[in-house]
Amino acid sequence: MTGADVAPPPGRPPLMPLDEALERLLAQAAPTLGAETVPTFDADGRVLARDVVSGLAVPPCDNSAMDGYAVRAADCAAPGTVLDVTQRIAAGGIGAPLAPGSAARIFTGAPMPAGANAVVMQEDTQALDGGARVRIDAPPASGRSVRLAGEDVALGAVVLQKGERLSPASIGLVAGIGLNDLTVSRRPRVALMATGDELATPGAVAPEDLPPGAIYNSNRYFLNALLRRAGCVVTDLGVVPDRADATRQALQAAAREHDLVLTSGGVSVGEEDHVKPAVESLGTLDLWQVAMKPGKPFAYGRLRRAEGGQAHFIGLPGNPVSSFVTFLMLVRPFLLRLQGAVDVAMPSIAARADFTLAKADKRREFLRARRNASGGLDLFPNQGSGVLTSVHWADGLIDHPAGATIAQGDTVRFIPFSELLA
Repeated sequence: MTGADVAPPPGRPPLMPLDEALERLLAQAAPTLGAETVPTFDADGRVLARDVVSGLAVPPCDNSAMDGYAVRAADCAAPGTVLDVTQRIAAGGIGAPLAPGSAARIFTGAPMPAGANAVVMQEDTQALDGGARVRIDAPPASGRSVRLAGEDVALGAVVLQKGERLSPASIGLVAGIGLNDLTVSRRPRVALMATGDELATPGAVAPEDLPPGAIYNSNRYFLNALLRRAGCVVTDLGVVPDRADATRQALQAAAREHDLVLTSGGVSVGEEDHVKPAVESLGTLDLWQVAMKPGKPFAYGRLRRAEGGQAHFIGLPGNPVSSFVTFLMLVRPFLLRLQGAVDVAMPSIAARADFTLAKADKRREFLRARRNASGGLDLFPNQGSGVLTSVHWADGLIDHPAGATIAQGDTVRFIPFSELLA
């Protein structure tokens, strides 16, 4: 693939720091996609377009937290107290007011009868006379094992806020307040294309028939998967020939019906890298080349539509690891913000390096690493930008500052893939 990570020649502007590039990118990601209503069942991963307000308290009334006996705590202050069992209350049932000096057989989730203020779990009791009476062996304090009305969700509470990305837990929370559908941001429509005459499609050419110099287009496959995980509707436009006219035509056509055109390869400075000049001829290129390794040849711009308006453009490096890492660090937060997500940060943890990195780099590095059995991090031995095995092997990235080395035992910043690929 075209577009290697090389240092810029003398006279070229310095590379943009990653944090500045991300800030500028997010500033362009105004959430203008509009909203739609979807069933709660289908809302996982979507971004809320408005607050979710509860129309009821959860739980709606005081109820028992376990199987046992509802009592007045004052009636059984001493161990061994025996009470008459005057009623049985199951979940979904309604009991009668509890008479002083009596107990109610109660089950998890059942409403507390009026007058009762505690539940004694059945393991702390002994049923007598076939269940007509009960001996309380462990006197409860008032409020023991009682779920209070509204202790989970109060009536009128904002349960979820606009801009939150829905998770299985939040979907359950929404269902718990009775909402069968939700108003969410529309999914971004993304056109995905690659450039490079050397690219072959898996299945179209058998490995033994692969021409000299050809490689399979792995980027197309993992970028499609990453886009879908980021909540996008993807149009796969395949491979664009390495010609200036073909590149311009493909970009222009893709901009018509998509919010974002995402390319892989062709944004470096080689004679066969046609994407950058094509974008400049069709719109604007606002960001080019970032001080990160892997992933320097990154571009952002906008493509004019003939009928009016613009589509976002992002160009990723051709090397697969560069493409993968720049997607996670830059494209993913851009797409989430485009959907209105408030939190697009990349959570990280402090971890111990169980390796040595003696050579410092001029750029901020994202090293492929994984946690070991002792709680430290191991480093994949080949950190080359074309070694996709390193991404499969790793379970996260070490965010390593420019100009620094790593000694065994040092504390490093680790970004788990589990956070980035959710």
